[in-house]
Amino acid sequence: MYLLTIRDGLVTRHVGPYASPKLAADDLDRLLRQFGERARWQIHALESPEHVFGRAQLAA
Repeated sequence: MYLLTIRDGLVTRHVGPYASPKLAADDLDRLLRQFGERARWQIHALESPEHVFGRAQLAA
């Protein structure tokens, strides 16, 4: 899963989740029309807690 983050000044918007980074990028063009020219964006890969910490740490 992927999450799209767009920052424009003090406004931060999180959009998603998307199944692939390509789907997030395809939606980015549409979303950037709502923001100023200086808006910054990033696509983040979401990870499950099991993947990050491992099952043993979550069970403790």
